[in-house]
Amino acid sequence: MAEKKWKTAITRHIGHETYIRGYRLLDLVGNLSFAQAIYLILKGELPNEKESKMMEAIFVSVIDHGIAPPSVIAARSVASGGNSLNVGVAAGVMAFGSAHGGALEDAMKFIQEGVKDSRSVGEIVSEYLSKKKPIPGYGHRYYKEFDPRTKRLMNIARDLGFYGDHCRFAEEVEEELYKQKGKRLVLNVDGAIAAVVSEMGFDWRLGKGFFIIGRVPGLVAHVFEELTTEKPFSKRLNEEEETEYTGVEPRELPEEFRKI
Repeated sequence: MAEKKWKTAITRHIGHETYIRGYRLLDLVGNLSFAQAIYLILKGELPNEKESKMMEAIFVSVIDHGIAPPSVIAARSVASGGNSLNVGVAAGVMAFGSAHGGALEDAMKFIQEGVKDSRSVGEIVSEYLSKKKPIPGYGHRYYKEFDPRTKRLMNIARDLGFYGDHCRFAEEVEEELYKQKGKRLVLNVDGAIAAVVSEMGFDWRLGKGFFIIGRVPGLVAHVFEELTTEKPFSKRLNEEEETEYTGVEPRELPEEFRKI
């Protein structure tokens, strides 16, 4: 028999029945919370009670962070151009990058590799600083002493038994950064989630996925609000008040280029 082109271990159909990771979809409906179903589809197995509570907390912690982040600006601007809800939300997701949401993946990789590294936390931090490389998951535009979302997630992780080597490493890096720089770069919510989901055994390449899953409801709400309460094309800049021109002054087109 020829090898089939597409392979998946996630979902299959038997007759008209859908099975998710081997479980009948209809058996999951009404029995699993959304966070439990997400854990199942990502990890392949059902979560226990503590894993379920931790997943719920993680996704709620990133559901929205105001109208100012690039993803919300992009989502509402695109919707304002006369596009549908799905187009606006997609624009918001596409705005996730290394400085917004993408740090979670990088932080997971950094933390997972750091825990396995034979060097001390001080040596690891020193190497990054000497190369002027930012450490993903640290620093926040608004939070300078601590990120309250990080504090809450770490406390929940302690209560549920998910505070281990990865969380410890993440917090030690924060203190080492302060020690070596003399300036506090807080462990932000991306770094906290990265530490906790690493503790739960998730691969670092799923990092962006956690942020996308958690933030999409917020983007849906913002785009819906834009479509239902604002006029189309309302998200344009006032050129006189909000922009500064930095180009050349008006000039004449040279005669050799004139054809009319």
